[in-house]
Amino acid sequence: MKSVRHQIIGLLVSASLFSCSGQRLTQANVDQVTEGMSKKQVESILGPPTSVESKDFMLLKRTTYLYRQPNGTVTVLFKDDKVAAKSSTLPK
Repeated sequence: MKSVRHQIIGLLVSASLFSCSGQRLTQANVDQVTEGMSKKQVESILGPPTSVESKDFMLLKRTTYLYRQPNGTVTVLFKDDKVAAKSSTLPK
């Protein structure tokens, strides 16, 4: 019984995080993300990403955050854990 309760709580928390993320993902918020920001700063503006891809090269660490929602996507590229580039297909 206790594990079922934990699963339900987990689902509710996940759903609320997803809904908060969707509300934060606007072009105005994407415009606040600037080069040199940390991952934590980006997540404080846009919320947690839908997916993350990391690649480690010999001298460079590259991470891509992808945010998806029905009306568009946002991609944020980090080099050595700092924003290097971003792109968006969200409506303005």
